Amino acid sequence: MCLVDLSGPSKPEVKGPLASHWRKRMSYYVPVTAWIPGYSWSFLSGDFLAGLTVACILIPQSVSYGTSLARLSPTAGLFSASIPGIFYAMFGSSRQLNVAPEAALSLLVGQAISDVRHKNHEKHEDFTVVGYKVATAIALQSGLFSFLLGLFRLGFIDVILSRALLSGFVAAVGIVISIEQLIPMFGLVPLEKTLRPKTTMEKLFFLIEYAPNLHRPTTMVAFGTLGALVALRYIKGSFKSSWIRGIPEVLILVIVSTFLCEKFNWDQDGVDILGPVSVKTGSSFFAFPLRAENRKYFTQTTSTAILASVIGFLDSIVSAKQNAAKFQHTISPNRELVALGVANLAGSFVPGTLPAAGSITRSRINGDVGARTQMASLVCSGFVLLATFFLLPWLYYLPKAVLASIVCLVLISLLAEIPEALEYYWRMRAWIDLGLMFLTFVLTIGWSVEVGVAVSIVISLLLVIHRSSRARLMILGRIPGTDRWRPISEDPEAMEDSASGTLIIRIRENLDFANTAQLKERLRRLELYGHDRSHPSDEPRRPQATVLIFHLADVETIDASAVQLLYELVATYKNRGVGVFITHLRIGPYKMFERGGIVDLIGHHSFYANVATAVAQVQGSEANSTR
Repeated sequence: MCLVDLSGPSKPEVKGPLASHWRKRMSYYVPVTAWIPGYSWSFLSGDFLAGLTVACILIPQSVSYGTSLARLSPTAGLFSASIPGIFYAMFGSSRQLNVAPEAALSLLVGQAISDVRHKNHEKHEDFTVVGYKVATAIALQSGLFSFLLGLFRLGFIDVILSRALLSGFVAAVGIVISIEQLIPMFGLVPLEKTLRPKTTMEKLFFLIEYAPNLHRPTTMVAFGTLGALVALRYIKGSFKSSWIRGIPEVLILVIVSTFLCEKFNWDQDGVDILGPVSVKTGSSFFAFPLRAENRKYFTQTTSTAILASVIGFLDSIVSAKQNAAKFQHTISPNRELVALGVANLAGSFVPGTLPAAGSITRSRINGDVGARTQMASLVCSGFVLLATFFLLPWLYYLPKAVLASIVCLVLISLLAEIPEALEYYWRMRAWIDLGLMFLTFVLTIGWSVEVGVAVSIVISLLLVIHRSSRARLMILGRIPGTDRWRPISEDPEAMEDSASGTLIIRIRENLDFANTAQLKERLRRLELYGHDRSHPSDEPRRPQATVLIFHLADVETIDASAVQLLYELVATYKNRGVGVFITHLRIGPYKMFERGGIVDLIGHHSFYANVATAVAQVQGSEANSTR
């Protein structure tokens, strides 16, 4: 009886904390399990209005991206504006982020589809089917790459790639897309299909040469729509009322232009229209993306998928951080990568779905209108799905030139930030950032989007590696009349006693295999030239040190490779007859020094609590040796 009584009440005591632990883990990895049960109905009106507002903006945008940029059907854009958003709402940590197709990613998909179609031209495959397979392959690989980056906690890549690179990419993509959209806006699509200009520069020269052959009705519709959109956006911006700012001028222009086209028979005048659109993208709405007919395109689309994943994540994390700071909640870059990965993996089960990412503009509107939870994303996706199944037949007479104008309106917003970025980098004399921005722009325009971004990412990473490989070293000098020691390059009062041959070096960061590789050479240059800039061929400006004191208060951790290199360095100094002393060493690095043999090499007597004690000991030893 006693055993039974004791075992009974013990179970809840063990199970309760364990269940709580797993609930916390589940709410972290699947955020929907945390915010849905605790959802406050007071948020519903704001979330619903925000979801509806963003959907009104997103529906015509996604149709434009799917047809004008990705060169697929409107459903490719609409499905990627709905399905990834649903899964992001379940796994994402940002409450306002709107995940849907983006202009840059859609352009990458469109270029990949064009390349594959060009290579397979002689195989007589259905170009539409090929496009769906390529888009599916890119969405699947992009989602898988994002998921793996998040799984292995590589979300720090957002701090590695510079804003200058992104600014150059945005500017270049804006120009590339503008050139792409001017062709349908001038009504030159039939001529383009005949002449087949491939690169951006070829398309630019194509526009310059054949612009006089423009189709007048199409051009009037396109630029009339663009002018109306810009005017309406300007008028909206002059009002402070939130409901006026929430008016979907893009959707209004789509409806009006569709009505006018049907009323006045613009299609009979040669204006290209959307026409009939099948909601189904194959024999069924869903299909397993790893089928053999999709896998054969993997090798041709892997680079595009990786690029789309990186660019999509960078845009998403910038937007997510902005909203997190504004609405005071936290986000996890690693969880965002996983959420974007799951969203795109889910989207790839619908053939032709484009890769999706977070939008800075739409997410800002989402939060301003009233979104406070991920419910707004679910509402938005719901309205986009309704439009996909019930609105498309009503857009039969929608001019394709209007879709191109919508894309150009988005580009105006993108390019508006570039002059400010240029002015900032110029004012800051940030020549490396300006150079990286210019290089990204030129390579993207002159070569391709993939080459431009890939080369710039490599250069950006090399710059990060170069900067992180240089441990910060400073020569310390004494403040006269005190026992305080300060860097001579920062404090003009600090005086170095170089005549005695004592050199005091402070290392200002943790040491590892990366930043200690050049330590020996940098110490040699400090010993001979100090902090002054010099060429290796210059004559030494300082006497060689006879005593070297390391101030290691800032070194909290040190790895085995760094200890090994320091051992070799100290041994070299001892062979030269240079005394080596170490001060302010923490207990963790001291244990590493013991294991690495440095303590035995220089002796326990070479370690001191502070610089003043070490200097006093050195001076006392010198005084004793002169007697």
